[in-house]
Amino acid sequence: MRKAILTTLTLALLGLPGVAAADHGELAPTGSGWVRGRVTAEHRVYQGIPYAEAARWQPPHPPRPWTGVREATQPGPACAQAGKPGEVRGSEDCLSLNIHRPQGTDRLPVLVFVPGGGFTTGASSDYDPSRLAARGKVLVVTLNYRLGALGFLAHPELGPDAGNLGIQDQQAALRWVRANIAAFGGDPAKVTLWGQSAGGYSVCAHLASPASRGLFQRAIVHSAPCANPMVERAEAERRARATAATLGCPDTACLRGLPLTSLVGLHQDQVSVLRRDFNGRPWLPVAGTPTLPIQPLSTQVPLLLGGTADEMRPFVAPHRALTAEDYPNLVTSLFGTDAPAVLAQYPATAEPTPALTLARLLTDHGGALGACTQLPVVAASRKPVHTFEFAEPTGHVLGEFPYGAAHGAELRYLLDLSWPQPPLTPAQQALADRMIEHWAAYAHTGDPGWSRHGTRRFTAERTTRIDLAAEHNCGFWSQLR
Repeated sequence: MRKAILTTLTLALLGLPGVAAADHGELAPTGSGWVRGRVTAEHRVYQGIPYAEAARWQPPHPPRPWTGVREATQPGPACAQAGKPGEVRGSEDCLSLNIHRPQGTDRLPVLVFVPGGGFTTGASSDYDPSRLAARGKVLVVTLNYRLGALGFLAHPELGPDAGNLGIQDQQAALRWVRANIAAFGGDPAKVTLWGQSAGGYSVCAHLASPASRGLFQRAIVHSAPCANPMVERAEAERRARATAATLGCPDTACLRGLPLTSLVGLHQDQVSVLRRDFNGRPWLPVAGTPTLPIQPLSTQVPLLLGGTADEMRPFVAPHRALTAEDYPNLVTSLFGTDAPAVLAQYPATAEPTPALTLARLLTDHGGALGACTQLPVVAASRKPVHTFEFAEPTGHVLGEFPYGAAHGAELRYLLDLSWPQPPLTPAQQALADRMIEHWAAYAHTGDPGWSRHGTRRFTAERTTRIDLAAEHNCGFWSQLR
């Protein structure tokens, strides 16, 4: 025991950067110093490791080195976001990541997971990838990045790329992974960037960002069709000036001096507004900038792309009492001059209720989330694209409005979530096991286990191949674009 302690101390003092995690127990070296994680019979877990530092509206820069051994047994704080009414969850000092890996072989494939949350909420600590890491024999990294105004306020006086600081944070995390992950048992030459919802749209941005090239070799995108455009720079700057005026700030010195409570939760009332198109959301990556010169569409790396069968139902749920009389007015407000054609294709009676019809047409359309805007990505990409659709219902019903296979329904089959979930049935647990095997196979080989021709649909009852375009009426929608 004494010899082991002395060996550990010697390693820490020497700071050997290339020593594999298996060589020194719970200790691992990084470019900034040594960290101590947790070791169990099945896992090694390191949490709250700083991958960068950033002052308000400044690009991320490498973390300051530390002496001795830094404890890495608790997640770092979430990036600042709205919590309970009048409260802030998290901190501005939030750029940290977590590492979960199974015991055993080193040089594991690496999955870097970018959380969703509409670019306004979410944190790495919301997701526990232990089950995925152990069953799939992969190393999983989860990370935090700046949100809302702190990550995406594109005020021109803050610099030409201020609206992409959240994306730059993620790039800093990927550079950290490339430089350090071998010491934790990962293979820096086999990194898959993976995101869901806003995390998925972040991955779309990285696929088009010159600064992200070479930082990952494969990508997985859930519920974020990359053909949907990000906000353009001129519009993002217009919104930022309007935000500054609302805050009573004539210059950036005023913005920088505002208390955190004034900046967190800005435009939160707009987040849940029912929209036809994704780029109407208040906080987004900004195209036409150094970080994102062009809109995402094609991919230069292999891609696993998909979503859920009923993506838009949670967003339509507040309108669940929609009547057949009011349905045409709401469709017209969303689709303008295209509304007559949409109404002819999707009459209020097409589904059991007008609200379910609205959810179906918006999911098919895919302008915010959904199916048909996935297809241009497949057509434009120079690398293999495998597609999937998750169709197992959640069982959640709001009043008489069923959520079906709603946005985010697939996540708990791959990751354990911090918020309460009903237990999986035996058939659903078997589905979770199958999905983990497919996603892990993709991280290992670039092949999830099904053909690139046709979309793999997952339910607890069976896994089948479908024609996504036919299932979601994409021929109709392509005529309107």
